[in-house]
Amino acid sequence: MSLLSSHIQTSAAEVVKDLFEVEITPETLPVQDTRKDFEGDLTIVVFPLTKFKLGAPPQIAEKLGSALVERLESVTAYNVVKGFLNLSIGDAYWQSFVAEQQNDPDFFATNLGEGQTVVVEYCSPNTNKPLHLGHLRNIVLGYSLTQILQANGFNAIPTCLFNDRGTNISKSMHAYLSSENKETPDSSSRKGDKIVGDYYVKFAGMIEEESKLIMATEGISKDEAAKKAPSQLAINEMTIRWEEGDAEIRALWEQMNAWVYAAYEDTFQRLGISFDRYFYESEVYKRGKETVQEGLEKGAFYHTEDGSVEVDLTAEGMDRKTLLRSNGTSLYITQDLAIAEDKYNEYKMDRSIYVVGNEQDYHFQVLFKVLAKLEKPYAQGLYHMSYGMVDLPSGKMKSREGTTVEIDDLLTELESKAREETLKNLDKLQDMEEAELNALFQKLGTGAVKYFLAKVDPKKRMMFDPKESVSLKGNTGPYIQYAYARIQSIRRNADHIGPYSADLNLEEPLLEAERTLIQVISRYKDVLREAGENYNPALLANYAYELTKEFNRFYRDAPILKSSNPHTSSFRLALASFAGETLKNCMALLGIQMPERM
Repeated sequence: MSLLSSHIQTSAAEVVKDLFEVEITPETLPVQDTRKDFEGDLTIVVFPLTKFKLGAPPQIAEKLGSALVERLESVTAYNVVKGFLNLSIGDAYWQSFVAEQQNDPDFFATNLGEGQTVVVEYCSPNTNKPLHLGHLRNIVLGYSLTQILQANGFNAIPTCLFNDRGTNISKSMHAYLSSENKETPDSSSRKGDKIVGDYYVKFAGMIEEESKLIMATEGISKDEAAKKAPSQLAINEMTIRWEEGDAEIRALWEQMNAWVYAAYEDTFQRLGISFDRYFYESEVYKRGKETVQEGLEKGAFYHTEDGSVEVDLTAEGMDRKTLLRSNGTSLYITQDLAIAEDKYNEYKMDRSIYVVGNEQDYHFQVLFKVLAKLEKPYAQGLYHMSYGMVDLPSGKMKSREGTTVEIDDLLTELESKAREETLKNLDKLQDMEEAELNALFQKLGTGAVKYFLAKVDPKKRMMFDPKESVSLKGNTGPYIQYAYARIQSIRRNADHIGPYSADLNLEEPLLEAERTLIQVISRYKDVLREAGENYNPALLANYAYELTKEFNRFYRDAPILKSSNPHTSSFRLALASFAGETLKNCMALLGIQMPERM
């Protein structure tokens, strides 16, 4: 809630006490933005007072409105619609708001977190393939969430888990060993993640061919045949040999993972992200086994007939879950148990957030229940930020079939599309150096995809349209970036105005476009807090779009540089600058850079 809304709530509670001799908390009377079809700026909902039998809601609202106009300088008029008290806020308040807040760095932050520590785990890829569009939504949400929490006063720590061992990694390794031409980054000048990913796809083809032969000769199902396929048996053995520390297997594993890490770091830099801490499944899986042993000793887990270890969660409305295979090898949940412990030991976090797609909802329900059974002190602070998958117009992506859209390729494509769109206005860019132009296209292309992925509620499955994302019209990143660049152009061309300020006594009333723009800016802190409370970057993304639309209306209806009144020009320039800084801060939380020129 904004400072003004909070102040009005408090004053309204005091008025109720003075007029009716009834004590209420300020929160008893909700304050909200007035509907556009009513006159006013803020609305007090009076209906909660009816339980005190003070009269009909319209009569209560009339008395309350009259008293607030007398008591608060900011409230200049009121009207009543049934049980809704609509308050009009005077120009003087909105003008002073701009003057006081535009240069206050605290305007772009809240104290919601009060210094609490939150560990955010995101990205967390398997090191057997390139980062793709699905990973990119994860990265956009994880990065944005971390930034939003930090802006809300949390000590938010970004971490990444590399799933760098197991059967999927063995698949790429086996396909590599089976290849006559063993391609490397040096031999082909290709990024290592693409090479390893190609071997992963090749393994799927090997299994397909072997399974067909077994099906034909033994007359069994495809699934049964796949289990008997020589390549499947080979990777099962390879995974066991890795866990036993086989020197040859470990050496190949280290080599291929090194290719992938170098490639990932290049992509991370391109996206402008970094992590405070990397976790590696290969370093924790043994300690995960120790946690399983702890559960056995406490009686929380049990051995099955085949020697595997399970936990019974049927009493919690779930299933029995295997925590350790009969051959002693680990599962994803085994290493997650250890990493959860590591995070707490290192950071003593108040909350640990896992940014992972909704396909893993059940996994995290199980993980959190298991840690609760173990009575871990951090078990109640675990949260799964579940998000929907990303589809393309061509359908769902599949890594093993090689139908994913890789981040590097996508960014290159969008930068190219941004170049095409931008160069249509070449007259505005003729004096820009090639390096400056390339930086602009990079900001637009990367900003386009980040914004498109951020603007959809995380819980929703979404369709990504590359062509739509780079448009300069509609709810897109480039549309917002263009508004910011326009503001910077206005500022560069305002030399004749001199030092500008909003701290002026304007002779004319504010235009509707001016008032509305200020009102939208004033809601920034509310939206930031709500995004932090609900772990929802989409709230900030769509706020930025709303603010951009209102700035464009202001730009159309309120001449800035051509106003005949120097005080008016000065105020409008200050307001435009405030809108620009608000957009810049908002988009930065989404990982999007704003161009000074476009």
